[in-house]
This record gives sequence, structure tokens and C-alpha cells, in this order.
Amino acid sequence: MVRVVFLHPDLGIGGAERLVIDAALALRSRGHDVLVITAHHDPSHCFPETIDGTLSVRAAGDWLPSSLLGSCRALCAYVRMLYIALYLLLLESFDVIFCDQISACIPLLKLFSRRRIVFYCHFPDQLLTRRESFLKRVYRAPLDWLEEWSTGLAHVILVNSMFTANVFKDTFKSLSKVTPQVLYPSLNFSAFDTETELLNDDVLPPGRDIYFLSINRYERKKNLALAIEAFSLLKLRLSDEKWRRTHLVMAGGYDSRVPENREHHDELRHLVASLNLEEHVTFLRSVSDARKRALLRGCACLVYTPSGEHFGIVPVEAMYAGRPVVAVASGGPLETVVDASTGFLRKADAAAFADAMLEFVDDETLGSAMGRRGRELVLRRFSFQAFTEQLDNVVTAR
Repeated sequence: MVRVVFLHPDLGIGGAERLVIDAALALRSRGHDVLVITAHHDPSHCFPETIDGTLSVRAAGDWLPSSLLGSCRALCAYVRMLYIALYLLLLESFDVIFCDQISACIPLLKLFSRRRIVFYCHFPDQLLTRRESFLKRVYRAPLDWLEEWSTGLAHVILVNSMFTANVFKDTFKSLSKVTPQVLYPSLNFSAFDTETELLNDDVLPPGRDIYFLSINRYERKKNLALAIEAFSLLKLRLSDEKWRRTHLVMAGGYDSRVPENREHHDELRHLVASLNLEEHVTFLRSVSDARKRALLRGCACLVYTPSGEHFGIVPVEAMYAGRPVVAVASGGPLETVVDASTGFLRKADAAAFADAMLEFVDDETLGSAMGRRGRELVLRRFSFQAFTEQLDNVVTAR
């Protein structure tokens, strides 16, 4: 038995957070003692396993600011991560540290402990922000250097896809001799097979039996407007009868603390209004796992709009639910979606997406056929058992 401590900056709802929860569950299933320490954990905005007693979660350092007058978010995140690392060193015993997203705390951990450190790199942090001014470039320079240097100090570096592994190599030039291991996120099938909830009229108006689904955080980089614009073009391709049956559900991760979530949600609603689609589009915010499963199982297809996505767990969830995926042909979906077999990979263009979506309206059996192949693919490639085996080998290696 190994005592594993996970360090995560903000245990909300998202792909990175889902991976941490699944990793903790995987190691616990192998008999390891697992603890999750995070700087922020809101019981009203988190995965249920973190509040129902399934996992032990400690929050430390939430009193530290997450920004300075709306700026310097990266610096504040680094400081908060250093604080929870210090909390760990002073108050907890451990054998392995699984550090997620932010590597800045690794030098402190390595200096004061002799334990194995595993770092999971979802994507280089320095590529997630723009450098539009000289002041921003000056501010980011030491943080970028710290990210690269501290990442290289980990005993094991994991990434979520071959795409991210290649970006890692191209970005961290001083780590050219380091080869990160690819640990694909997976689905805990038993958790995903639990009951769903009924979709009420507040989600789908009566008679809307063909609906398209978008699931992503309300962030501009997720290109959610593409789903709405494609849906608007789809309207022009449908008969009045088919259009009356058709709907779009925009289900997005939403945190009221994040200004961009609030702003972008409003922007998308205004876009829908400008296209006169209000009666055919439903916006949902931070849906429960049960509702997400229900939405996935009934949709005509998942419309997945980000470009250069690092991995993207939602297409895998959709395929396991037996539904096809229309995704941008870049990044992680190139490793998860098989074009013309489990869905369609298209350029990030509204007309191209609308053409793909039309296929599922014209031939309602196509979605079932692609969905079956998608589920078979997920069972082979992204099983929780394979994920657990690989992760167990990482934390027990000598």
C-alpha cells in the first residue's frame, strides 16, 4: 500500500479535475491510501465524489487571493500551489506526490522530501495566455522559466495525449531529453452507467426529439459560437417539419467567480437572439453528472468545437454513451474520434459542421451505427482498468 497525495489548485468541475478524481479513485481501488489537497473546493461546484465521503479532500490556502485586482492570476495560482505544498510538508505523511497542472511547487517538495513526485501536464501553462503587451511579456518571463525548470524536476511527467507530448517537446526546449508518458484520461464505466435523470421541458420543449449537444466550459477559447452558427446554417437546410423537431442544447461549465464565464455566457445568448434561434436553443450551466449522462444518451450527436484541444474527455463520454461526435480536426479528437466511423472530423467552419450535423437529421440510423462503433472503441482504448493499471505502475515503481 502506498500513501498518495494529490495536489490540485482548484477542485471545481472540468476535464482536469475529472482526471484527478478518476486517478484518485483508480489508486484507491488498488488499496492505496489517497488524499487530495486543493486550494479551493466549493461543495456547490464540484464532483460528487469529493463531498459524499468517497474521497478525502482537504482545502488549504483559499484565503490567499486568486487575482490582484483581476490580474496576475497565474502568479496567484503559483503562490496558492506553493502554500498547499508547504501544508503537505508540515502536516501530512506521504510516499508519492501527484502534482497536477502547476509545477511551481515541485522544487519545494523535492528540497524537503525524498519522495517520488509525479507531475501531470495537461498543457504547458505558458501557451494558455496571450502576450499582447510588453508589460505582460515581462510579467510572464520568470513564470515561464519557473514552469519549465520546475517541470523538469519531477521524477515522472505524464501528459494526456500524443498531441500534448509533441507540444511539450516543442515548448520546453531545455527538457529535450525528457520523454513524458502518455496517460490518456479514461472513463469510470461503473460510475457512468448509473441512473440518469429525466429531461424536463426546461431543457427540451415538447416535440423536439432531434437535439444536438455542446458540452464545454463557457470560455471563448472553446469556440462555442461555432456550434450556434452551424445550427443556424442547419436551419436553412431543413424542411419546416424537420426544423420544428430540432433543438440545440448548450451545456457549459460555469463558475460565477470567473468573469469570462459570465461574460461569454451573455455573449452567446446575444448571438442566439441575433440569429433568431431563441426558441430552439437551451443554455444550461454546470449540469450535474446525472443530467449530463441523460443529455449524452439522447442527443443526435455531440458537437465539439474547440481547436487544438489538449485531449477532450467529452467526446469519449459521448462515444461510450453510444452517440457520435462532430469535432474539429485538430488536437486530442484526432486521437479519440475516427472520422466517418465514430463521427466526423471537420475544419472549424460553421458550414462544414452544419453539413455533418445534417447527416444525422437526414439519416437517423446513422447516429446509432456510429455510436455503436464509438462505444466499442472506448471500451478497447480508454477503459478505467487500463488507466488504473498504468497509474498503479507509476506510483509503485522503484
